[in-house]
Amino acid sequence: MTAALFAFSFAQGQISKVAQETSSPKLYERTDFTITLKGTWNNPYLQEEAALDLVLTSPSGKQIVQPCFYETGDSGKNSTWKARFTPREVGTYNYYFLYTEKGEEASKTEPKSFNVAPSNGKGFLSQGKNFWTLSYDNGQPFRGIGENICWESREHEDTRYFKSMDEVHKRFNYDVMLPKFSKNGGNFIRVWMTTFPIESMNPQGHRYQAAPEGSYYNPSALERMDHFFELLKENDIYVMLCLGGGRPSSENMFVSEKARQEYKNRLRFLIARYSWSPNLAYWEFFNEIDNVMYNRPTEYTPEQVVAWHTEMSKYLKDTDPNKHLVTTSISHRDLPGLNYVADMDLNQMHIYKHTSSLPIEIWRNTAQYNKPYVIGEFGYEWDWNKNFNTMVDEKIVDFKRGLWYGIFNPTPITPMSWWWEFFDEHGMVPYFNGVRQISDRMLRDGNGDFKWISAKTASADAYAVVCGNSVYAYAFNKSTEVIEDRIAVNFVKDKEYKLELFNPTTQTYTDGGVISAKSGLSIPIPALQPNDEIVVICTPIP
Repeated sequence: MTAALFAFSFAQGQISKVAQETSSPKLYERTDFTITLKGTWNNPYLQEEAALDLVLTSPSGKQIVQPCFYETGDSGKNSTWKARFTPREVGTYNYYFLYTEKGEEASKTEPKSFNVAPSNGKGFLSQGKNFWTLSYDNGQPFRGIGENICWESREHEDTRYFKSMDEVHKRFNYDVMLPKFSKNGGNFIRVWMTTFPIESMNPQGHRYQAAPEGSYYNPSALERMDHFFELLKENDIYVMLCLGGGRPSSENMFVSEKARQEYKNRLRFLIARYSWSPNLAYWEFFNEIDNVMYNRPTEYTPEQVVAWHTEMSKYLKDTDPNKHLVTTSISHRDLPGLNYVADMDLNQMHIYKHTSSLPIEIWRNTAQYNKPYVIGEFGYEWDWNKNFNTMVDEKIVDFKRGLWYGIFNPTPITPMSWWWEFFDEHGMVPYFNGVRQISDRMLRDGNGDFKWISAKTASADAYAVVCGNSVYAYAFNKSTEVIEDRIAVNFVKDKEYKLELFNPTTQTYTDGGVISAKSGLSIPIPALQPNDEIVVICTPIP
């Protein structure tokens, strides 16, 4: 990369130099700038004191404001700022930089331009044409095959029975976990920002160092977070980034005007540093906001929490130039009004010990709120004080069926299992490959269109969807007996269908023969042992 340098001189101007670090900008790829300016502030991370924006006009005439972030330098002296921008159009962008102090214009550069060449990128994710999918900028549909990988190994893990495993740094760090997950078909993860302790001046753990005196954010944590976003890009994985509460001083964040402004400054900084990434699928405000609001010295009312989310989601949408999707999560208590917040794109809940209810919850919530719905966490057991070695088989069965319930019901991301270290230890990461294979076939056959159809068996859970001209069916033997059954599918087309039987555990296909549809499909399935499952693909014969 080479730097294109532009110098500016103004009577009262503070911006002295702009370096375009990316010499050949490309569509959907990051373009970097380094800016030198002289400003006055007490804290350059507070936009009410000092703020720098990259103001652009796209080739189609759209006006874009990309917040920039402070990097180094003292008040009253030359300081270094950075801009990270990802173009979403091919052609010529015109731009200038605008620096403000206390909300007033202090310096503005003369207009410049750069040209953006095409690339093979797919772009950013936005809501798809239905509740089943998301959509790239290029129109290609996307479904997330997901798992919680919320943090890297910790120095002092609090799980009683798996402490020695969870603290293995060589296995449970993102440099190992993300390539492994991607190689095995996974393409979506949920991550807690607490794994990157950017607000901690003296964080624990071997990955981070104490911040220099006077720091507002921890440089070593920011470097690790930058690296994490590069890993997402390299491995083609998309993230729901759970932001959490921010600084320790934000105890009264839902009611204090000062705390709300502080949080907006945090959001602006994160937007400036990371909104460039197409692999950022969702900003998630909180993990289990219902637990947050009730498990503090100061309890908050649902009205206060909903008002906060309304304000902050609007701020995010107004400030993030790429309009990344926005969500928050609850544990088990709905907050009146939260699911109706206009700038919240996705509703979600965490469900443990009730995996059989996942399809019902997905359908109920999408119908009630007319929004996509995701099960952000699920599992056979939530209590980490219990010995999971006594329930290995049950947890694995639960893990499998939860993924397929997502594939066969209207959610853009499969239900995301918890206990990623446990499932890695028991060899379950390769299982995602089979789920991804079927998901990709569905997307190709229907070009992102899904039609749910009724499916019934005598003694198993069954689901079916139509994608294009193909019918996909899934059956799970929830009984304690071996069953040999048929899936009755309410789909009437007088055709013959070739059947493929897919075993998700062995990830093998077998020929299921040919059947005719007269008044529906009656799909024969092989004998299923208790807790076994099968996927059947019915392809019309021309």
